[in-house]
Amino acid sequence: MKVKLLVEGGAMKPGPALSQKIGPLGINIGEIISKVNEATSSFKGLKVPVELDIDAKTKSFEINVFSPPVSELLKKELKIEKASGKSKEIKVGNLAIEQVIKVAKTKHSKMLSDNFKNNVKSIVGSCVSLGSLIENKEPKEIEEEISQGKYDKQINEQKTEVTPEKRKKLDTFFKEVEAEQAEKIKKQEEEAVAAEAKKAEAVEGEAPVEGEEKKEEAPTEADEKPEEKSEEKKDK
Repeated sequence: MKVKLLVEGGAMKPGPALSQKIGPLGINIGEIISKVNEATSSFKGLKVPVELDIDAKTKSFEINVFSPPVSELLKKELKIEKASGKSKEIKVGNLAIEQVIKVAKTKHSKMLSDNFKNNVKSIVGSCVSLGSLIENKEPKEIEEEISQGKYDKQINEQKTEVTPEKRKKLDTFFKEVEAEQAEKIKKQEEEAVAAEAKKAEAVEGEAPVEGEEKKEEAPTEADEKPEEKSEEKKDK
């Protein structure tokens, strides 16, 4: 029997889903959790696919750990917990090409193409929805540069280490991006508040002032009753 799970690396905990799948088999859940955490300890902070191959008769089991999804590996490199959500407007980080190569190298055996360069481009494509820059540029621009051969040396050597000097430059550039983003968001919020205030003023201007009564207009001659006019004629 095979049981597929998605657990946090090195931090799997008991839960209803696990109890429902494994409880009826009479296997010690605590032992499974302990061994899964040991097997996934190198993926701390990441969601990791795990498959349990269980022998219901002997109560024995084997643990197969698969590499985390690309999005999880990229978030680890960026040191973030979630993607942008507004990738065109808000950027969440600035990767070095070496970090992209590192993720591609981790996922290479599980990817459709045997061409490592194509796999690197695939990882770059994942950065679009995540909201990450690469080498201070948009991912689509990096894809074009990879096709043109700009990063062939790093890709062919499967270089995964980023020098401290390069890391500092990338971080400095991204701080400027963050500052611009914060200023833009602040401006949008101020404009929204101003628009709401203007809307509220317009509504107040249309509403009658409390305590003010509508003035009655004096009756005109045309408004007098016909019988009153007849009485006046008789008197004459």
